[in-house]
Amino acid sequence: MRIQVRRTGGFAGIERTAEIDTAPLPDATYWQALAHRALAGGGPAPHPGVPDGFAYTITVDGRTVHCADPHLTDAQRELISRVLKEGA
Repeated sequence: MRIQVRRTGGFAGIERTAEIDTAPLPDATYWQALAHRALAGGGPAPHPGVPDGFAYTITVDGRTVHCADPHLTDAQRELISRVLKEGA
């Protein structure tokens, strides 16, 4: 499973993108379950967030959803954090 996270916005407006392939990971099953939960909480169009907040695009195997601070689900927050850390 390929997971990509794109973060935009924030005070400085700096975009950050990271991608991870879960296939070789020992905890791939956990990543897959987390990705499915994160997708379930997202919307098909960019969500208005708060001024200077972050907006996210999460793509998992070609399926894309959008979400924004402060309206992230716990699964989205964890997935975003892990992908931006591991996929950097």
